[in-house]
Amino acid sequence: MNAPVISPGGRIDTKQAVKPVRIAVLTISDTRDEESDTSGHVLAERVKAAGHDLADRAIVRDSVVEIREKIQAWVASGFVEAIVTTGGTGITGRDVTPEAVEPLFDKKMDGFSVIFHLVSYQSVGLSTLQSRATAGIIGGVFVFCLPGSNGAVRDGWDKVISAQLDSRHGPCNMVELMPRLLET
Repeated sequence: MNAPVISPGGRIDTKQAVKPVRIAVLTISDTRDEESDTSGHVLAERVKAAGHDLADRAIVRDSVVEIREKIQAWVASGFVEAIVTTGGTGITGRDVTPEAVEPLFDKKMDGFSVIFHLVSYQSVGLSTLQSRATAGIIGGVFVFCLPGSNGAVRDGWDKVISAQLDSRHGPCNMVELMPRLLET
């Protein structure tokens, strides 16, 4: 008999099949290319290993315009259901992901940042203060913005995002909300 698997903040009902979510991965970096994009690779592999569809993957520079163009194109496609970005959430002058993405949010998920920092603190201690990880909804698409390190991507996906994008996660998950995100 399959017993539910305990996950952060809930249970995974292993008797049910995973409902795949179409997830796009966006790396934001002035220095990475397809070969050196290790955090994008880690994220893409985890998305697929969780049973989801990797809808697309791209790299853009730390540019408000480029970040917005790519995210808005994915949202407008009607195909992508969630976007996870990696990079550009720090506090240096070139880190502009929150400035690019947050004005696009129809709704911001304030709790994401709080929970991300809690799990990140367990890994990197007070260095988590240097991250401005954020999340929200744009045009019915979930958008999660993670830092660019492999460790931050693992923490963000493994300990926060994966359970909420798993249709089997209880007592609730974001997948069950997807049909209602554009309600008026």
